[in-house]
Parts: sequence; structure tokens; C-alpha cells
Amino acid sequence: MNLVDLRSDTVTRPTKEMLNAISYSKLGDDVYQDDPTANQLQEKAAELLGKEDALIVTSGTQGNLISILAQTNRGDEVIVGDMSHIYNYEAGSTMIIGGTSLFPIPNDNTGSLDINDLQNAKKSDDYHKPKTKMLALENTHNMAGGKVINLTELELITSQARVLSLLLHLDGARLFNASIYLGVKPKKIASYFDSVTFCLSKGLCCPIGSIIVGSREFIQECRRWRKILGSGMRQVGVIAAPGILALDTMVDRLAEDHLNARFLAEGLSNIKGVLIDPENIQTNIVRFNLSKEYSNKSKILVSELMKKNIIINPSKDNFRVVTHHDISKKDCEHFLLSIAKILKN
Repeated sequence: MNLVDLRSDTVTRPTKEMLNAISYSKLGDDVYQDDPTANQLQEKAAELLGKEDALIVTSGTQGNLISILAQTNRGDEVIVGDMSHIYNYEAGSTMIIGGTSLFPIPNDNTGSLDINDLQNAKKSDDYHKPKTKMLALENTHNMAGGKVINLTELELITSQARVLSLLLHLDGARLFNASIYLGVKPKKIASYFDSVTFCLSKGLCCPIGSIIVGSREFIQECRRWRKILGSGMRQVGVIAAPGILALDTMVDRLAEDHLNARFLAEGLSNIKGVLIDPENIQTNIVRFNLSKEYSNKSKILVSELMKKNIIINPSKDNFRVVTHHDISKKDCEHFLLSIAKILKN
């Protein structure tokens, strides 16, 4: 049995076509902005998301960091959700490097925010307080189980942010999963925001890289910050080549990952000892808990699955499994049969 790695869609391996694209990519020096493959990817990404320009960066975390640094000053504040990736999993980078603080307000179970919380979070014009400069949202939302903020909610939240004179950034690491779920073009989601990041290296299967999109002036400032962070890369076409292929061929197939995730959730709901509501599964992330009588067996579950060539992240009380290009329906069946047997025994 092949390895079934359900830890994340970041574990996806590039396809043979992507590796071939890397081999035959036309290269230049991207610091001089003359790598033709990088330029092609950036133009393609900007057009796809309806923005003026784009920039390739090493990771989603770097993309979020650069986007915030390029639009804030030291002492400014960014409002974020308390379950957001920027707040919980990016090492406080905006505060450490840019002196830009993060102010968390509660995410609901869909990853959305309450308008009243947003209004109350905006600081008054008082020199005792930081300047509230930006609101950063996440869509799809990782810690909310891959949930999607719908267009009605996006319109409501971003309109209020504009009233409060806030800039808007989207951590769109899995933006294309959101667009597939909503049945809209990715540029529709991006249209609510000044800056957007999305990952090439998750469901799109590329080996490395993320993209920032926004205005030309903003992207020029992003280039400066990318250089400051030591990421002025040279023959970056080797990263960009699979990205071009991914945007052409890997977006629509994300729907398969969503179907497999729903299949997993429905299967898990029929296993004694597993707590999950399949109706909550919208994209490719499945979160589940063990019932009280099994809650002290979480370490055993992970180790026993490993013996069956299945990898999931360890957890105390909330497990996450993620479907992706390298996970087939047969792999999902193997996982379900394995976890049912382990819990039964």
C-alpha cells in the first residue's frame, strides 16, 4: 500500500508535467525582472485575480508578511481573527520584523467575524493608542475546518471595513478551494481586497511558492520588502513554471478533493468513537474529535495508523485530515477501514 499522507495539502508532490515544465523553463534573473517564466506567471496571476500586478514569493507566510509590511508602518495595528493563520501560525512575524501589532477578534465557526467586534476593534484617533490600519481575513479558513466565507458575508464585512477606512488583505492560501466551493471566479473574491495572497504549494501541487497580487504601486513596495527579507531570487522560473501549469490545469480538479473530503467525513460519522458532522465539510479539510471514552487514546490512534502506512498529525482532542491530489478515493477507504478497526480493538 502506498503511503497515505493526510497531514496537509502541502505534502503534494509536483506532477510529471510540472517537473518537465521546470526542465524546459526559460530562465533569467528575476531581481532584474527579466526571468520570462516568472513574468508570465505573475501576469497570469494578476489577470486571474483581477489585479494590476503580482509577485512570486517563497511561501504563504512570507506573502502575508510582505503584504502587511508594504501597507503599514511601525506602530500600526492590523485586525485579525483569533483563529487566523496570521495570528496563530506565523511566529508573530509582523510584530518582530515590522513593528506592526495584531489585534485579534473572535472568529465564528465559519471563519467569519462579527461586525460589532470589528467596529469596536477600530481604535479612535488617540495618540495613546496604535493606528488601526488594516483588516486581514482568511478564506478558506484553516482552523474553522476549511470553511468558506460566502460573498454576502464578505460584502458585509469588507464594506464595514471601508467605512472604518481600513485597508483589506486576504490570506487566500486556499483561495481556489473557496472559489470552487462558491462557484465563482477567484477574481470575484479578490475584488473585495486591496491585497491577496494564494499558495501554489498546497492543493495546486507545486513544489514551492506563493503569489501576492494587488496594485502596481503596492507590488513595487512588495519587491522592496522581499529584498529586505533576503528573498530576491534569481532564476525563479524553475518555481514559476509549475505555477503556470497549475493555474491552467489544477484549479478545477480541486472539486475532487472536496468530494473525497465529504466521503471521509460521512465515513467517519459512521464509526463508533468519532465525533463529526459531515454537513460542516465544505472543501478539503476534515476536522474530527474522539468521543470521551476514546479521548485518552489519541497517541495510540496516530501510531497505529502509521503502522498501516497512514500519516495524520498528532492531536490532543481535535484531528485534522486534508485531502489533495495525491489522495485517491481508495486511499480514503483505506483510512476509514483502518481507523474503524483501530478504535474497535
